[in-house]
Amino acid sequence: MSSENIAIHVNNLSKCYHIYESPRNRLKQFLLPILQRVAGSVSKQYYREFWALKDISFEIKKGESVGVIGRNGSGKSTLLQIITGTLSPTEGSVETRGRIAALLELGSGYSPDFTGRENVYLNGSLLGLTRQQIDDKFDAIAAFADIGQYLDQPVRTYSSGMLVRLAFAVQVQVDPDILIVDEALAVGDALFQKRCFQRIEKLVSDGTTLMFVSHDQESVRTLTNRALLLNRGKRTAWGRSSDVVLEYRRQLHEEESSYFSALVMNMGSQVSKSHSELATSETAAVRTTSPDVTKKQFQRLSFGEGQVRIVDVQTLDDKSKPCSVYYPGDTLRIRVVCEANERATKLNIAVRLRNKEGVKIYSWGTLNQDMVALAANSNAPVFWYRQIASGEIIEILLECQCNLGVNLYEVQAAVSFEATPDYMSQRMLHWVDEAAFFQVLMKKDEYFFGGVADLKMRASW
Repeated sequence: MSSENIAIHVNNLSKCYHIYESPRNRLKQFLLPILQRVAGSVSKQYYREFWALKDISFEIKKGESVGVIGRNGSGKSTLLQIITGTLSPTEGSVETRGRIAALLELGSGYSPDFTGRENVYLNGSLLGLTRQQIDDKFDAIAAFADIGQYLDQPVRTYSSGMLVRLAFAVQVQVDPDILIVDEALAVGDALFQKRCFQRIEKLVSDGTTLMFVSHDQESVRTLTNRALLLNRGKRTAWGRSSDVVLEYRRQLHEEESSYFSALVMNMGSQVSKSHSELATSETAAVRTTSPDVTKKQFQRLSFGEGQVRIVDVQTLDDKSKPCSVYYPGDTLRIRVVCEANERATKLNIAVRLRNKEGVKIYSWGTLNQDMVALAANSNAPVFWYRQIASGEIIEILLECQCNLGVNLYEVQAAVSFEATPDYMSQRMLHWVDEAAFFQVLMKKDEYFFGGVADLKMRASW
């Protein structure tokens, strides 16, 4: 690929910090190695190394949108700071082509004693704009920030939301070649976030290269086409956003499982044998085992502890025949078949529907129905109470009227252990992405509506 088509090229990038146990060690490191070299002795190191990034390499094409995800401390912000030039790497190199606009740490680059107006001109000049260019764009910046009379007040009087409004308004109005956003939009209100995402989508459609850091997995999935997953400074996944997000969720699940297992073992050491046996029977469904998915198509797109596995998911019509095309008003049935590897109880079998844009449309499970029955003190059967035997096959049929708009839909299926019947203490036993697909079409001559769902609106006069 021609280098002209590459907006960001990162090659074997590493960043190391020196961690000192005390100020005295910092002073020793400054003075003693020089004296030791003069004396001809081996220099001693008075610090330990912390590698925030280690051997990171990737390329981003012009006009591409890339998400960066990972837990706190994984190196995301360090990576972006090096790309924007505010931090120097220890090893490796970064090449960028074009004007970069970055929204990193909240308030970075803004003088607290300057007014919002003065900071607009200051930051515009730092981005390479002339005063005349800033004058031409100022009204658009002020309108997007929408902070009213505070524009002429010192920035130190701003709330965090007002500051990010102003910062984002400046960055997106300079028509950047590369836009880098690091979680800062999380402090904005819902309406402002919507406007920001709309503006980001427009910039990307106009050819701007986007690097977007967020803990919101759905935003990464929908806003970006590729993603980078960092874990403790190392690249652990790079590719299609949906695949990388799934790998991220796998990692989170594994870490959570390890923590929970250690917690259970610690509790077990503090109780009597009889109490330990009771705890074992109550938490039989959450002991960590290696998942063994029987269907090959579920292996790549699933995660979980594996005590109960999803072995089949099908979409059916009102006669329980396999079906993949529906029209508004049709009956949609989803059959989920699970297999228990050991005794279990307190289970929830659920599905989540997403459209092809990655937007979650609906999620629902057996526990939702159980909660209604428990709240009403009715005599309706409660699946959460059901005792599942080892080797038992469980079949659940979920049914609803298909009131969805025209689109392609993905069915995600899950079986979880719920310690309490309220979704407050959940352990994922098996989750499957792309468990099934179906399409919704519309007979426009008979019935028509626009949007993602039919609200069955009526008119009167």
